[in-house]
Amino acid sequence: MKIAITAYGESLADAVDSRFGRASKFMVYDLDKDTFEIVNNSQNLNAPQGAGIQAAQNVADLGVEAVITGHCGPKAFSVLKAAGIIVYNTEAKTIQEAIQLFKEGKLTNTGSPDVDAHWV
Repeated sequence: MKIAITAYGESLADAVDSRFGRASKFMVYDLDKDTFEIVNNSQNLNAPQGAGIQAAQNVADLGVEAVITGHCGPKAFSVLKAAGIIVYNTEAKTIQEAIQLFKEGKLTNTGSPDVDAHWV
């Protein structure tokens, strides 16, 4: 199973980015192989609009089954949901901590967006 975690950096010790659409990067972590790849999201960092939608489409194209992030807005959430991707919110400080919480079943499926559109 592959999951995408919003990330500020490129290592497991780096911080989880609290924003989905305007996250710096996505770490795509393969739970079965215990490997990861980094996907740059710079094209959406300064987008005047549509960052969440575009980021969600990009993540869906990566074949992930779940997303772990700090917050997810309504437009991105609807794209992820349509793609069958489950969204989990976390307050974990590091990517490693977020992955561990996910593995332990300590993250809850959000079921809905948790911020309004154009939240910064």
